[in-house]
Amino acid sequence: MQGTASIAPAAHTTGSRVEAALALRARGRLEEALDLLNETSDYSQDVFTLRGDLQMALGRIHEAVGSYSTVIAINRENLYAHQNLATCLRQLKRWEPAAESYRKLLAHDAYCDSARIRLGDCLLHLNRPEEALSCFEGCWSETALTLSLFGKAVALQSLRRWEEAEALYKHVLQFNPGQEEALANLIALSVEMFDLVRVERYALRLYEQRPDSPIAWQALALVAMERREYEDAARFYFHWLENAEEGNTSAENPDAIQYRPTRESLEQMNRIQPGPVRRSASGRP
Repeated sequence: MQGTASIAPAAHTTGSRVEAALALRARGRLEEALDLLNETSDYSQDVFTLRGDLQMALGRIHEAVGSYSTVIAINRENLYAHQNLATCLRQLKRWEPAAESYRKLLAHDAYCDSARIRLGDCLLHLNRPEEALSCFEGCWSETALTLSLFGKAVALQSLRRWEEAEALYKHVLQFNPGQEEALANLIALSVEMFDLVRVERYALRLYEQRPDSPIAWQALALVAMERREYEDAARFYFHWLENAEEGNTSAENPDAIQYRPTRESLEQMNRIQPGPVRRSASGRP
């Protein structure tokens, strides 16, 4: 009787199990590769590193943290495991341990700008903008230029050094005119400064680039309300509100603009039936 082919290659030793798991991964059979490694009682770096890689690829980030931590416990000099552990912790928004992992990477390679930028990002999430600013200022490579400029701008904005932050966001937009996050941050910064001219300028620019941007609509509503142009305000505000209620906020931060309309503004807008969105000759929607 002819035998049937086995699902996974035969593997008896640790080395052959790793090789078989690698072969399965190459064929896209990640679950089978991981199951094969889970069957071994071996605790070598190779096994746990590959387990971590497979767990990351399958989205099992918590499990991958355990695998890479085990590799580091075996060999504290394993930079690959440190890097992937930091990536996992950052994905899980565990900012403090992620920052510590990036510091360990930088202790081994002081010129690693990618680790320095990610450390700065963790520090921003930990509300430590001065330390983050120092990280971004320490970047030196041309490949990290745009990201380091953006990071510096965010840190300066958090420190309320608005003019410096605005100049850096503009510099970022020179390199990448389509950087929506820079425009959204410029709008938020201008709201903090309560400079309506700036708010409108950057909101219109973002609207031209992405007409469905909730931040652009919210900002234009704010400007119209403050100018008591309630017909425009109603169109902008109710369009923004409708999209926010439907969850159509894309990747933008819905709390980027800290502004709430007054009771008077709401009463005035509620008296007006929102009309269709049109762009005027001046370029406004």
